Amino acid sequence: MPAGTMAQDEKPLLEVRSLKKYFPLRKGFFRRLIGQIRAVDDVSFAIYEGETLGLVGESGCGKTTTARCILRAIDPTAGQILFRTAAGDVVDVATLSEDELRPLRREMQMIFQDPYASLNPRMNLLDIVSEPLIVIEGIKSREERVQRVAQMLEMVGLRPEYMLRYPHAFSGGQRQRIVIARALVLHPRLVVADEPVSALDVSVRAQVLNLMLRLQQELSLTYLFVSHDLSVVKHICNRVAVMYVGKLVELAPTEELFARPLHPYTEALMAAVPIPDPRIRSAMLPLEGEVPNPANPPSGCYFHPRCRYSQPLCREQAPPLQEAQPGHLAACHFAGQLSLRGVSP
Repeated sequence: MPAGTMAQDEKPLLEVRSLKKYFPLRKGFFRRLIGQIRAVDDVSFAIYEGETLGLVGESGCGKTTTARCILRAIDPTAGQILFRTAAGDVVDVATLSEDELRPLRREMQMIFQDPYASLNPRMNLLDIVSEPLIVIEGIKSREERVQRVAQMLEMVGLRPEYMLRYPHAFSGGQRQRIVIARALVLHPRLVVADEPVSALDVSVRAQVLNLMLRLQQELSLTYLFVSHDLSVVKHICNRVAVMYVGKLVELAPTEELFARPLHPYTEALMAAVPIPDPRIRSAMLPLEGEVPNPANPPSGCYFHPRCRYSQPLCREQAPPLQEAQPGHLAACHFAGQLSLRGVSP
């Protein structure tokens, strides 16, 4: 079972309300606006201190854009991103200026997907890992930086004497440990992990995931874990949020979601999860059609052109994300009425 406990009787560490991110579509010499790409369209969820929330979906569904909006790597179009600081104040990250965001950077950090692209090849480990100490905390003393970096490298399983080496001298798994060390050197409270193991060999994925779980316990971290790999999400997450074409379609505790999905799209995702039992033949549910264009989504429920349970109501009216069962939210007109197949525990 993943580390971290949900304390939903407490106030959330992060609450996202009606988050939207639209990218303009322009055409012609004068760059005339002809439409918008709805990358994130009215997404709401909360993350509680000490838990890991998984954000899953197909490529292009908007999960990475959501993660980058939360950290203000890109500016959202609309919505609120409410973060509870260490002092107990609740601030709306979406409305803060660059100067007001700087103090929050030590509390919110990101682990990037590709360890080959996210590390500067001209900087050694000391410079890479200590850069946040210089930029955010203003630590000028080299001796202090060396001490902090050595401590962080040991925590992620690398030898401190490696700190004068450059990224090309390390394997993919070691580079991702360096990325993790850089993100955690400021001791943040919220860590957004954007597909942190998808670029790694299968043989080292479990090592990095177990490292993240151990660090979560030791440093009291809260994770937003973005992934398309449901087997990874099942291993590390307490709750899972499923996205489709920029919208949240289901949100539930991990075991509940895998055993009893309430949205047909989630059922289709579950059918693609490999079961490690040669006696069981996977009952694949073919998902017809293509993912809709977020610049021109279908009417009503975005999933209805591909849904085998679709009814006329689905084409006419968009279903709201609401609680179908205690703690289990789904955006489906027939949530709880359909007999959907999950992955048996």
